Amino acid sequence: MREVLPQLLSWWRAGESVGVGTVVATFRSAPRPPGASMLVGPDGAAFGSVSGGCVEGAVYELARDVVGSGRPVLQRYGVSDDDAFAVGLTCGGVLDVFVEKVDRDSFPELEEVAADLEAGRPVAVATVIAHPDPDRVGLRTLLRPGEPPHGSLGSPRVDAAVHDDALGLLAAGHHAVLGYGPDGERRGEGQQVFVWAFAPPPRMVVFGAIDFAAAVASVGSFLGYRVTVCDARPVFATPGRFPEADEVVVEWPHRYLAAEAGAGRVDGRTVLCVLTHDPKFDVPLLEVALRLPEVAYVGAMGSRRTHEDRTRRLLEAGVTEAELARLRSPIGLDLGARTPEETAVSVAAEIIAHRWGGSGAPLARTDGRIHGADV
Repeated sequence: MREVLPQLLSWWRAGESVGVGTVVATFRSAPRPPGASMLVGPDGAAFGSVSGGCVEGAVYELARDVVGSGRPVLQRYGVSDDDAFAVGLTCGGVLDVFVEKVDRDSFPELEEVAADLEAGRPVAVATVIAHPDPDRVGLRTLLRPGEPPHGSLGSPRVDAAVHDDALGLLAAGHHAVLGYGPDGERRGEGQQVFVWAFAPPPRMVVFGAIDFAAAVASVGSFLGYRVTVCDARPVFATPGRFPEADEVVVEWPHRYLAAEAGAGRVDGRTVLCVLTHDPKFDVPLLEVALRLPEVAYVGAMGSRRTHEDRTRRLLEAGVTEAELARLRSPIGLDLGARTPEETAVSVAAEIIAHRWGGSGAPLARTDGRIHGADV
């Protein structure tokens, strides 16, 4: 939704009706993740994508029908074994796409959601996408931490259940389909609720204001992270040297990280890239980083010799073997990288592989699903 929201909001503000198809669930090698959306505008223009080209034509026609009827539809698209040109995903995946009509009447809170996203405030949008009572399909509620729900999904019981579950998804930053009974029974079935969890972007903190840091900051921004570059040396830590970073901080790295963690601004999605390869910065910083209860990734740059010396110093400082096992050092995957830009790709590849459980091996030498487990 994020990538199409500006265009959707433009049509919404103009009082137009828009067909919106959203991927709500994927199975096997589906090309787009849950939350990916495609718009069909009032002039027939298509915007966005749900499958990278496989089923866009079918979703386009369905969206036009839904705008005309006003009735939302949950449609499954899967592999077409008999005819590769028929509607289906020739990659072997399966998509569940929820198609609905969006306008000022059906989604009056859209501008509120856009304002939350612009300000970096967490908000979840929960929508009934399947229910035995067709009149409940399309009902929606907005949920924000510390606030009561805005809107109802049809009963107090389902509102309470979705409220708790959606806030959990929001904390993790995951979109998902939740299943309940018709009235919100947790052990029932028949009702499906899709939760768009619009959490603030995950953080990448790059320590060390060097050329490699500029390249890592650039690729981190490209991947959707909010990027901070931190270095204790003001002559190097300047915004002009790191145009892709969201902020540049002049502070001793270990002090900055400890303060950010203490303020609750480091969580289980945060990525830490230590590029200083200087023990007076590295060791106290990694002592803090490796002891944080929740952090997605800790990587440190340096040669094999630097790694061995760093490991010895950390052990002498009291870091345990279990804590040390969390460290990715030397940072990155073995791509044969030479330049800062190539090294940044290597670092990004390791972060992605670690996040999704990838092996880092060439796909041509592996079997099974390309996109790993269902998400």
